[in-house]
Amino acid sequence: MNTTNQKPDHLFEVSWEVCNKVGGIHTVIATKALTVGKQMGDKYIVIGPDFMQEQSNPEFEADDTLLTAWRESLYAEGIRVRVGRWNIAGRPIAILIDFKSMISQKDEVLKSLWEDYHVDSLSGQWDYIEPVLFGHAAGMVIKSYVENLCNSADKVVAHFHEWMTASGGLYLRKNSPYVATVFTTHATVAGRCIAGNGLSLYSDLHKFNADDLARRFNVMAKHSIEKMAALYHDAFLTVSDITANECKYLLGREVTHITPNGFENDFVWEGEELKAKRAEARKSMIEVAEACFQSKFAKEPFIIATSGRYEFRNKGLDIFMESLKRLASFKLDREILAYVMVPAANNGARADLVRHLADGAQPIDAKQWKHSTHYLENAEWDSISRTVRGSVLEAESSNVKVIFVPSYLNGNDGVFNKSYYELLVGVDVTAFPSYYEPWGYTPLESIACSVPTITSNLSGFGIWASKLADKAGVEVIRRDDNNDNYAVQQLVDATVRFIQLSDADVEAYRNSAFAISKQALWKNFFKYYQAAYAEAMENAVARANNAVVLDGGNFTEQINFVRQQLTSNKPSWHRMMVEKRLPSRLSALETISRNLWWCWTQSAKDLFESIDAELWHAVDHNPIALIDKLPLERINELENDKKFFASLDAVAAQLKEYMEEKPSEDSAKVAYFSMEYGLHSSLKIYSGGLGIL
Repeated sequence: MNTTNQKPDHLFEVSWEVCNKVGGIHTVIATKALTVGKQMGDKYIVIGPDFMQEQSNPEFEADDTLLTAWRESLYAEGIRVRVGRWNIAGRPIAILIDFKSMISQKDEVLKSLWEDYHVDSLSGQWDYIEPVLFGHAAGMVIKSYVENLCNSADKVVAHFHEWMTASGGLYLRKNSPYVATVFTTHATVAGRCIAGNGLSLYSDLHKFNADDLARRFNVMAKHSIEKMAALYHDAFLTVSDITANECKYLLGREVTHITPNGFENDFVWEGEELKAKRAEARKSMIEVAEACFQSKFAKEPFIIATSGRYEFRNKGLDIFMESLKRLASFKLDREILAYVMVPAANNGARADLVRHLADGAQPIDAKQWKHSTHYLENAEWDSISRTVRGSVLEAESSNVKVIFVPSYLNGNDGVFNKSYYELLVGVDVTAFPSYYEPWGYTPLESIACSVPTITSNLSGFGIWASKLADKAGVEVIRRDDNNDNYAVQQLVDATVRFIQLSDADVEAYRNSAFAISKQALWKNFFKYYQAAYAEAMENAVARANNAVVLDGGNFTEQINFVRQQLTSNKPSWHRMMVEKRLPSRLSALETISRNLWWCWTQSAKDLFESIDAELWHAVDHNPIALIDKLPLERINELENDKKFFASLDAVAAQLKEYMEEKPSEDSAKVAYFSMEYGLHSSLKIYSGGLGIL
């Protein structure tokens, strides 16, 4: 079968990072959404966890007009979702799942994973259990959507990212086998452990027993579900050749497709605007450095920077810092200003620095560590500060001035108050000499801003770039398990070469860097996903047909299994559910139900019981479930019940008074909380094996 022309009619993409920016996968999906949306429109739906029911999520815009009839059927299954748009380019439909409602089913979910796929969850703690419950709920949501809103002949693909969502694909394989499932591991659990614990990942990869290592590092549950996901999804993807090799040895399955990470360059400035942004960034970075060091640069410094997640060895921060030490004694025409823009635990921007930047007459506090823009929370244990302290980098004669920015650059850091990109454009060259980097967005973002970059052959991006015919603007240094000293020297040499470039060569390198970035746009890379989705659909049909044959070839079952392959002349029936909403006069009920204050306030409990005593007991005294299941007739009755409104207003006033109460200045300043403390039987809390007894 030729799969190149097969396209899904519906595509679901599930990730822990949808509308939840915690890592690089957020960038992958958020930037790809524009390209996918242009091809599929609202037949492309992203699914993520809902962490902000009680507060505004800047990335999510709820839309009660979307899929309104279908959502009610999910409530009947015990799944609460919000539907709206992801506030990114393309604005895809987003379904956010409040997976906490699945906690009561935790044991059943874990049991089914063991019985159906031998996923070993015994050692899994909450950082494992919560994502598994989210993934399982996502699978249920997709199953319900397909059964209620898709035609029998529709081809449906569900794409799951990382082990955190893998349970969703495993659920669909058993419960909706006509849905083609795709699983991407961006970096294996075992691989991260090996690299992060100083073991030789690359030279010894073929020697490792991944299961033994997972037990050793106490990640067996995560490794187990990742391994089964690789085995039991219709297509298994990763982002680079280097990670594909890792998957082969650590997960026991060859990936079926490599899908390099693209991006959209809608954040990029060009022409005169880029020049203005670059000048503004450089001015700001130099001013901050001169304030920190209380000295002026004799001439324009050469600015080199690194950034990313704080993984000192994996991200090559160790190599970067050692290269700066060597450069510190070089006799160069220009001083080097090195920015380390890596978020770390901090207690806010330095007050003395902020005051001085606002008013140059305000003094800098000499007691503060001059190499940091913020107060480090654990300076004595911080790897970057420990590398600088007592080294040549602290000497007055050092040719390299290091500034550590341990804050997220989101425009509100307190010192620069600029976004990361608004500072990145002012850099002369970036360096990301990674040891473990499945792909690497940071060097790609750099060249998109016309900033040349230095990366390594142990990053997916570095491997991709090294294959290009013209790669001026991207330098790839060679790294392995045992050549740290050589890697440092390569980085030093590359930096010196950039410093010594003529103005004309600098401009040529900047233009080349930008040109390379355009080759990595999603419009060029999405074809790899299309091929993977086509393969997944073909494999799903083959798998489903095989299951029918093994089960005796029942034709009715075959229709169900390969529904996306068949065109039916029969009418397509869909269950339609009418969604109820509380009238505005009753909206206080929602507010009260979502504040745990009600569970120790008798008047609030009496209020909910007065609505429907029988239903109140049936839902185990859970007010949210009570409101969800309340018949429309009863809502209409309440809307005309003056006695009930008197009680409602009184309880709402109590809650308002409680929330406005301010603690006394003489009250205790320390509070102790334990997850062993039960709040209410409707709130399922488990910790240490005890839970609520």
